[in-house]
Amino acid sequence: MRDWVRGRVETIYERHLRRSIDSCPDHVAIIQDGNRRYARNRGVDPSAGHRRGAQTTEDVLEWCEELGVRELTVYAFSTENFERPRGERESLFDLIETKLREFADTSEVHERRVRIRAIGDVDKLPPRVRDAARYAENRTRGYGQFTLNIALAYGGRNQLLEAARTTACDVERGSLEPDDIDVDVIEARLYERPIRDVDLIIRTGGDERTSNFLPWHANGNEAAVFFCTPYWPEFRKIDFLRGVRTYERREKSWRRTRVERARTLCRTISGPELPDAHSIIDRFQDPLAEPDRTDRTEPRERAPEERPANAD
Repeated sequence: MRDWVRGRVETIYERHLRRSIDSCPDHVAIIQDGNRRYARNRGVDPSAGHRRGAQTTEDVLEWCEELGVRELTVYAFSTENFERPRGERESLFDLIETKLREFADTSEVHERRVRIRAIGDVDKLPPRVRDAARYAENRTRGYGQFTLNIALAYGGRNQLLEAARTTACDVERGSLEPDDIDVDVIEARLYERPIRDVDLIIRTGGDERTSNFLPWHANGNEAAVFFCTPYWPEFRKIDFLRGVRTYERREKSWRRTRVERARTLCRTISGPELPDAHSIIDRFQDPLAEPDRTDRTEPRERAPEERPANAD
């Protein structure tokens, strides 16, 4: 009976959240934290937690399609994960290989025209994982309706460092002028193919840090960040919607700030600059006409357990 009531309450709350959201981010990036702790709390092998987390990833793909999100990046394997016990690493590699091939072959991926890309230092991965990543990329190369980036052997600082090194080498060789270095030059050295700026980062598991995830595309775009306590295998649609609502509220706050600054500018300037200030107001004031709908009915989440900062 209790589970039935809880299910009904969550369904009602999910509908409420969905009605309260008017817009959605183009690019969501997720740090999937808590698979091992989820398994440990249930007394099962860590691999069981990773398998359940993989199912959550598939669910999130469906939620993104429902809302109109155009790009999703998931932090599947970081450079720090190489330090885990060999048995756990091999289990993770087996799961990643299997899921990459499954995603590439499933009919839903082709019906929805999902493009799968692996980002990160993929060459450091075992050959079987590299082969699976190439297989998934080749199978979906012609698609572009939705993009799924899978971060493998990924480290944000390492990528920025490598981009800086290659840029410096090109300058030293004379193939690049220092004055020609711009955003596009650096971005071309980060990934073989460009990705959208990140609008929203979600981290599960209770830790409030972004772990150098996509620093160029997230920090540079001042992405909204949503931290939540459920472990990744427990992540629900209502948690995802709350993250999207965080993004939307941040966008409204940003628009409101721009309008207030433009109004202040209008009061202090005249002449040729005045039309520019009015254009800013006209651009942003319409979305702000409706007052914010503040939701005060969120269910109380459990507090995260005490653990070291680098625990999973």
